[in-house]
Amino acid sequence: MEKDQRAPSAKTMAGPLAAGEGLPGLMPHEALLAAMGGTPPALHEGSDTRLQFEREQDYFNDLYLLAPVGYFVLAPDTTVLQMNLVGADLLGLPRNNPDRIPFRSFIAARFMADFDSFVRDSQHSGEPQRCSLQMTRGRGDRGFPVTLLGSGAPGAESFRVVLELAEGKLAALEKSEERFRRIVHSAEEGIWEIDAAATTSFVNPKMAAMLGYTIEEMLDQPLVRFMDDEGRSILERNIARRQQGVAERHEFKFIRKDGVEMWATLATNPIFDPDGSYMGALALVSDITERKLSAELIWHQANYDALTTLPNRNMFHDRLAQEMKKAKRDGLFLALLFIDLDQFKEINDSLGHEMGDKLLVEAASRIAACMRASDTLARLGGDEFVVILPGLDQVTSVERVAQQIVASLNKPFQLGPATGSVSASIGIALYPSDADDPEQLLRHADQAMYAAKNGGRNRYSYFTSDMQAAAQLRMRLASDLKMAVTNCQFELYYQPIVNLISGRIERAEALLRWRHPERGLLNPAEFIGSAEANGTILDIGDWVFRTAADQAKRWQDELGLPFQISVNQSPVQFRTNSVPLEEWLAYVDSLKLAPRSIVVEITESLLTDPDSPVVERLRQYHAMGLQVALDDFGTGHSVLAHLKKFEIDYLKIDRSFVKDLAGDSGDLALCEGIIVMAHKLGLKVVAEGVETEMQLSLLKAAGCDYAQGFVYAPPLPAAELGKMALGQA
Repeated sequence: MEKDQRAPSAKTMAGPLAAGEGLPGLMPHEALLAAMGGTPPALHEGSDTRLQFEREQDYFNDLYLLAPVGYFVLAPDTTVLQMNLVGADLLGLPRNNPDRIPFRSFIAARFMADFDSFVRDSQHSGEPQRCSLQMTRGRGDRGFPVTLLGSGAPGAESFRVVLELAEGKLAALEKSEERFRRIVHSAEEGIWEIDAAATTSFVNPKMAAMLGYTIEEMLDQPLVRFMDDEGRSILERNIARRQQGVAERHEFKFIRKDGVEMWATLATNPIFDPDGSYMGALALVSDITERKLSAELIWHQANYDALTTLPNRNMFHDRLAQEMKKAKRDGLFLALLFIDLDQFKEINDSLGHEMGDKLLVEAASRIAACMRASDTLARLGGDEFVVILPGLDQVTSVERVAQQIVASLNKPFQLGPATGSVSASIGIALYPSDADDPEQLLRHADQAMYAAKNGGRNRYSYFTSDMQAAAQLRMRLASDLKMAVTNCQFELYYQPIVNLISGRIERAEALLRWRHPERGLLNPAEFIGSAEANGTILDIGDWVFRTAADQAKRWQDELGLPFQISVNQSPVQFRTNSVPLEEWLAYVDSLKLAPRSIVVEITESLLTDPDSPVVERLRQYHAMGLQVALDDFGTGHSVLAHLKKFEIDYLKIDRSFVKDLAGDSGDLALCEGIIVMAHKLGLKVVAEGVETEMQLSLLKAAGCDYAQGFVYAPPLPAAELGKMALGQA
């Protein structure tokens, strides 16, 4: 045989002991295992079924696949669960046996009774069993004599059978050699044999193709030629173990001929001569590049932020725990900076998400430029970043970094043709003085960040015990809110909205109040943020709508005239699908109340998010007959272009334009412009925060439709507003 065509012999592949030879007390297939450095699966007791199955899979693939005898794992009904290459060739079956064909179907009819007895004994006796019989591959086949060697354990879910052809030793050896040449050269697995010097002595066509070489190019080449430096070092460590007779399974990175990396699993078995001297090793090679790259991608996605490529929350928690352990060991302190971008939402709303993402990437770059190589920057999500500053010996180092970050983020961002400005609120918590575990340290840094934000933003603040008390107060408030919904502690106050032509109170805005059992009457600013954060805003909003509808019906009956009530809707309510629109419509119908009696007030920031369900929700409102008012108009950005495509009925001029109204003021010109524009679009205009007769007269002259404010009345309980409206009737 030519050198490039030779295949390792059956004896070489099995080691010094082929099946049926030597090692007293072991069955032939067990002798084979011992020679290859393995341990028979039957010796592994006490494992659960899944682990046992996985272990047998590994043993089968690594040790039995190339055995020169047929090796089978059978179910109790003799269905072939596993078989090696020789076994599949002898029976003419695919190795995975997709049709679940039983081994028994290959037994010649006249030997069925002997075979069934052999199966029973192999399954239940616990001792190796031997049976000589004749097998056939199908009807009319002359068949072939075999010796079966069976082993199992009582109650096991499978048993093992070794099949040896019952023919002369020379004929068996010749057939074995021929079979191995055919099998090895057509195998779908890579087969690689090296000598004692780790030089390639044989590869099959599949192995050569996997690395992009011809067989001739690989023969007589050292194994390390096909590896990178890391693979070489691993190989050197493992050669000594193979020389000691240890069968091993490792993952190696090879370099293909074209320079591309290929990851492979090598199930390697040592080869010894009859004197026990190490001759080399035989490896079964499987290409796992795709699986490896997929696993690396999954790991990267699980640990890094896709937008900024920074560590994400998952990796941050791991890094923080490790750095705190190191700080404890070294006797140094660690600082955690919690960074929130001020005004980021406004940038996102006005310029769109693409520009918002661009700002976040640039912000991450600026923050990173303020840090040392040993520090960690991570993005927790949204516009929140965290910085771990380990190995510090003085607090001034923390302040210097915080000041640099504040100054860097305060510079304008170039966002396409526009520029955007944000600032940073930074909370600082120190280990070990402020907390001794990662979760608590993060919470304290978060609380310190809110203190910086409440203190005016664009600054940093340290965690203190006062911050902790404030955080506990917020937690109690969230708990109290849930009880408030259950215990009906909310009330609605109403501020009149007057028709500037007729002078009559035709509408009112419903304003929420919470009569807290300990803190008294609370305004929305004191609790709406918490309600939005913990989800109780949805229950509160539902109660507000139904209570306002009841009151609108009551006043219409008392006045004998149409009367509208405006209810404010939180952006959280507006963006969620949990708002019960159909239930609201059914409730209004049950009151025999015209749906237009209710006006839903929203803020203009909702109109600037093209991906939000605003358009569809407004259409639903109008389909129900509800009307919509745009509150605080003029305080947002770039909303004029969106007005014509949204279902809006009223514009409410923000009080900031009304408070300084004078005959020659710029605010008057703005108000007049808003009123003219709104009327051109078919919208009515309501001026908020009207406090003086001069403001009122100027708004009337400008053509404003409605006004509300202290010039008429502050928010009043329903009974007082009812008397006020009845007094005009």
